[in-house]
Amino acid sequence: MNLIIVTACPQGVATRFLAARALERAAHRRGWSVTTDTRGPDGKAESQPDAEAIKKADLVIAAVGVPVDLEVYAGKRLLQIPVTAALPDPDSILDRAQAEAESWDPTTGSAAPTASGETAAAAKRIVAVTACPTGVAHTFMAAEALTVAAQSDGHEIRVETQGSVGAQDPLTDEEIVAADVVVLACDIEVDPSRFAGKRVWRTSTGAALKKPAETIRDALAEAVVLEAGKQKAASVAGSGEKRGPYKHLLTGVSFMLPMVVAGGLLIALSFVFGIDAFQEEGSLAAALMQIGGGTAFKLMIPLLAGYIAWSIADRPGLAPGMIGGFLAGELGAGFLGGIVAGFLAGYVARFISQKLPMPESIESLKPILIIPLLASLVTGLGMIYVIGEPMAAIMGALTGFLEGMGTTNAILLGGILGAMMCFDLGGPVNKAAYTFGVGLLSEGSGGSAPMAAIMAAGMVPAIGMGVASFIARRKFAEAERQAGRASFVLGLCFISEGAIPFMAKDPLRVIPVCMIGGAITGALSMLFTVKLMAPHGGLFVLAIPNAVSAVLPYLIAIAVGSLVIGFGYALLKTGKAEVTAAVS
Repeated sequence: MNLIIVTACPQGVATRFLAARALERAAHRRGWSVTTDTRGPDGKAESQPDAEAIKKADLVIAAVGVPVDLEVYAGKRLLQIPVTAALPDPDSILDRAQAEAESWDPTTGSAAPTASGETAAAAKRIVAVTACPTGVAHTFMAAEALTVAAQSDGHEIRVETQGSVGAQDPLTDEEIVAADVVVLACDIEVDPSRFAGKRVWRTSTGAALKKPAETIRDALAEAVVLEAGKQKAASVAGSGEKRGPYKHLLTGVSFMLPMVVAGGLLIALSFVFGIDAFQEEGSLAAALMQIGGGTAFKLMIPLLAGYIAWSIADRPGLAPGMIGGFLAGELGAGFLGGIVAGFLAGYVARFISQKLPMPESIESLKPILIIPLLASLVTGLGMIYVIGEPMAAIMGALTGFLEGMGTTNAILLGGILGAMMCFDLGGPVNKAAYTFGVGLLSEGSGGSAPMAAIMAAGMVPAIGMGVASFIARRKFAEAERQAGRASFVLGLCFISEGAIPFMAKDPLRVIPVCMIGGAITGALSMLFTVKLMAPHGGLFVLAIPNAVSAVLPYLIAIAVGSLVIGFGYALLKTGKAEVTAAVS
């Protein structure tokens, strides 16, 4: 049996790659010869089979989530299905194709997967928002997964991505009014006030990415109406996630990141004129240091604390959180003190808002006067008399340990942080390591060695998968090789999630190999005492003078880890026989 698999999804590579791979493996188990036809988000062919392969094809399966042109398969027995339908049980799809595929007539056939009459009758209008702390990878991958899943079930969906440059393709008021349900797939807090009166379902980007169809079904079945003025109070209801300290912390880190990046790079630019050039008053170096170190770095901790409190208590928590964060900086309590101040301010403000009864005549003054005043008073006094001094002692001990640790401890710390970065690629363990590095970076103007190890280790999984797909081409299907090329580029940009399609398909091999490579990279970075001035940017940060203290050793650390992952996975991966069958 000669089979051609056509795959396409709306926004990228991941879903079409997984669908093609699932069907391909199932077909190879039956001894079929397989050729893939991958399409881009616009439905246009990227690797279309040649005329000879099409002529020999006995069966065509089009697993697509966007309109595609299938005219080249006119007269061929073809079955058209939603792209996500191929993932749960590919063997049943092959059986169905053999039984139900009919000769394709492009003049009458639909180019997009059609829903059954029952599904079409139950079609809903869905709007969604996706957002992750860095606003780079999970934001857009979750949006793609939700789009494919909703369209596959016959629903109409519009997704707003709140990425690193803000809201892209924002939802209009008309779309929100017309929506039957709102899905908030967010790892950070977003303002839900515009969805007041709508049925809202909250989840994480990870859940939306891994189980998009289930997310859509749960949202339609269990979403609850969001009451105006009670967005935070009602957030637990209609939720498929546990909202708690982790999400509040990530919200604060998300808002702090641009300040860390800007401040760190401005300080690095001041060093272009000489390490001590900023000490000369009136010079450009002094001005750059004042902007970066004297202003941006001072605002980091207030932003962190303020938006932790905002995530907990909405806008009334912002002022007391920032006040507590500023006091943490002034008292030497550092980012740990800022985190404590943010949680203290947020929970105090929420307690006053929800539990402290007020006469109706002054109830309207609560959010603008009473809550900020009382919460700021409690937070400020708590930081000055209770929290500040112990947190300052802890930060002093941590800083002293990092500055005075020997080579062995440095290598061990780098290895641990590197392995954490590669364990779940953007998940809670990865984010914990990243938050630790960003916090240390905010403590001084000389750069951070742990942050350098963390960024380097976060780059190597995606780069390594690209290397593996290149050096062991015969073990990878064409769709995997394309995903490998995309993964390589994403890795250079410090987007670890480029390796997620490989991890999702083969976790027992990919995760251990990536952790080993990440640990080696992190350990080497710490061994070379490389320091980094910015928490993001990948290799492109190296183009900024003094952003990285030792460029060549840093590149060596990244290259070694990437090659360990690339060659390691190339050796461990199975599938040579399958690819041979596909080529025959």
